[in-house]
Amino acid sequence: MQEKQTRNQDDFADLSRVPATGRLLGLDPGTKRIGVAITDDLRISTRALDVITRTSWKRLLLDIERLIAKFDAKGLVIGLPLESDGGESAMSLEARSMAGKFALSLQIPVFFQDERNTSYEAKSRLWGEGLTLAEAKARTDSTAASIILADFLDRLEEPTG
Repeated sequence: MQEKQTRNQDDFADLSRVPATGRLLGLDPGTKRIGVAITDDLRISTRALDVITRTSWKRLLLDIERLIAKFDAKGLVIGLPLESDGGESAMSLEARSMAGKFALSLQIPVFFQDERNTSYEAKSRLWGEGLTLAEAKARTDSTAASIILADFLDRLEEPTG
């Protein structure tokens, strides 16, 4: 079997690889659904997009490639679902696997953002907007992706050193 070579397998935590300009696409990975969000061109705000229903890796990759092209995204941010103590979970391993596959398949850099409590925060925001339980459930994943992206943008603004 031939090994696939890639130039996009750098450390997902290396923020120096974040392009200086352009939109970022964010994902809140789940076993059945993936929340999706995008930043604006200036990276001032984030916006939730439609949820992607997981069926197969090939379908997911095509959906993400389509979104990258549609929004001309320059980077991909994947929520890393850590345990409350910072430890790894089964879903963290799934997110890491997904990020590795995207890094091999996409022409843009891939990054992680700690996503602890983002789903709870998303539900709280949506209920605060007066949505019903069913309406909030339908929008939670992509709202969480929007929060993940906003947290990543905040992290980019932190002083280094």
